[in-house]
Amino acid sequence: MSKPLLIEIGLEELPADPLIKELGNIETKWKKVLDEYRFSTDFSFFFTPRRFTFWHREFSPHQPNEIKEFFGAPIQIAFKDGNPTKACEGFARKCGVEISDLDRAEKGGKEVLYFKKEIVGKSIEVLLEEMILKFLASLNFGKTMRWGDGKYNFIRPIHSVLTMFGTENIPVSIFGVESKAETFGHRTSDNQRIALSHTGDYFCNLPKNGVMLKQSERRLTILNQFDKLENSENIKIEIDSDLLAEVVAITEEPTALIGNFDNKFLELPDEVIVTSMREHQRYFPVYQNGILTNKFVVVSNAFTNDFSQVVSGNERVLLARLSDALFFYKNDLKRGLVSDGLEKLIFIKGLGTMSDKIQREQKIASAISETYFNKSVDSTLEKAINLAKTDLMTEMVYEFTELQGLMGSYYAEKLGENSEIVTAIREQYLPDGEKGDLPTTEKSSILAMSYKLDLLFGLFSIGHIPTGSRDPFGLRRAVNGIIRISLDRKIPFNLKNIFEKIAPIYSDIDFKKLETFFFDRILNFYNDVNPSIVKSVLATNILKIDSGIRAVDKISKSSDFTEKLSTFKRVANILKDSKLDGQVNSNLLSEPAEIKLFQEFVNFENATFDNDFDYLNRLFDLKPHLDNFFENVMVNVDDENIRDNRKNLMAKIYTSFLVISDIKLIS
Repeated sequence: MSKPLLIEIGLEELPADPLIKELGNIETKWKKVLDEYRFSTDFSFFFTPRRFTFWHREFSPHQPNEIKEFFGAPIQIAFKDGNPTKACEGFARKCGVEISDLDRAEKGGKEVLYFKKEIVGKSIEVLLEEMILKFLASLNFGKTMRWGDGKYNFIRPIHSVLTMFGTENIPVSIFGVESKAETFGHRTSDNQRIALSHTGDYFCNLPKNGVMLKQSERRLTILNQFDKLENSENIKIEIDSDLLAEVVAITEEPTALIGNFDNKFLELPDEVIVTSMREHQRYFPVYQNGILTNKFVVVSNAFTNDFSQVVSGNERVLLARLSDALFFYKNDLKRGLVSDGLEKLIFIKGLGTMSDKIQREQKIASAISETYFNKSVDSTLEKAINLAKTDLMTEMVYEFTELQGLMGSYYAEKLGENSEIVTAIREQYLPDGEKGDLPTTEKSSILAMSYKLDLLFGLFSIGHIPTGSRDPFGLRRAVNGIIRISLDRKIPFNLKNIFEKIAPIYSDIDFKKLETFFFDRILNFYNDVNPSIVKSVLATNILKIDSGIRAVDKISKSSDFTEKLSTFKRVANILKDSKLDGQVNSNLLSEPAEIKLFQEFVNFENATFDNDFDYLNRLFDLKPHLDNFFENVMVNVDDENIRDNRKNLMAKIYTSFLVISDIKLIS
């Protein structure tokens, strides 16, 4: 008879980051163990920073019995002269029976040795320890800890195990910890050991002792508390989804509280204040009328009725951080944006210093400007490039590395640089994600492309080429950024063209590998398009590639595309391995169908088109004339001149496709 099964693994407090990264796999991995041991059933998974809980409302006390079939060697091999061979003896041992107990069956058209037996399912009491250990071994949290004289290894030491089946404790030993019919309350609760008489006690007792077990409930509780604070304080709390997930993961009894800091710190850029709060203290910033205020929200994990000390303690911690930040800010402004020290700051081993990188970016920016904007780098862009990395030498960026570029723009603005320089410095790393914001000006776009191209060419020149999913320097992201900037600014970027202009800057690069990597990213960029369409497009610059892909993709969605494609692929197949000059002699055209096809093609050649889609659409309109041609005209006639002339007509049509796409590659 099925009973509820409750499993709780009690641990020392778990770190949020590795826990969150593995959370999505935990239920899948436990389900895999259940399926492997033939205990497949529905369950719920709950967690707090100090426990993993699996709740099964109905759990079978035994595995189901299993019928196992064994097939052995063919009979003529199993027996020789009526006597069992070693093959037969080995099969009997494998089945755990005597040779006389073996049967025969047909398999693959042959009579073979056969044995069938029923395996009686084992009880959950016998298997649970093994199942839990297998599950824990499957979890991947990155770094782990050792304890118990180094004997045990897990993300954090395990302190308690609860394995309750109905009203009974199933005895198991996990990493030296024996299971008991008890759980534990919040770390500040009076009840650190709560005895249980049945599984229902677990869910009744935890809330009384400061533990909100369900993560979904903790999340909803926090959001409801935020709503109340916003209404009562007339504020707006900025909710970062990653931070919210982290707070949910590190609390058992969440309580949202509001704190304050001195107004003088609002002199700091908003990003400095928000970073100090969010990244270092897990606080949520507070706004009024869209303006950052001198308030913050902290989600406490205290189990108490008096939160005054919690608030004051967090205010003191934030005061220290903001005081440091204001000190750095004022010192940096006194020093100004200077490049002193960049010549000693290594960019990447093998690619010199940050000063070397700036010089390379200057040359790349010059090549981009001259090639795509028909002008030289002006003094404004040149100064922006020279100043772009100087904030790496500031105290603020040393403390808050994630603010590089941003702090440089604030300092440049405070020091009186013009708005174009300020914007270019601020946007030099954009886009910083697949859907991140793009640079907003021509100069910041050139600077951002120069940064990414130097990263790409530089790392390929020293052999740091991404393999598999590994891409520690973000080269895939860099190519994605180059593509997006090119499309946004209408830059006809051509990898080979720009590489040839700046190749002397770098040591040897395997351009073929670089090109393959680049076009693999293009394939990924258009991941919502049939890959064969992307591969079929033959253009070399980004704008033409984009236009061609979108044109072919749009046409491919028409209901008759498959029929059209079939006709034109027939053209490609007929022309396979043919050596033709593509010249059509109209005087050699004699059949009405070929004359009509030629006239329609001439009309196509003389037409003008607004875009690649119109061009391809008009070309595909030749289908009925081609079908008529194939039906009524013999291509491979004896007369060589007429035969080649007809093939040349088809070649001209096919070559017209090659301006945009090699249609024979489309599947």
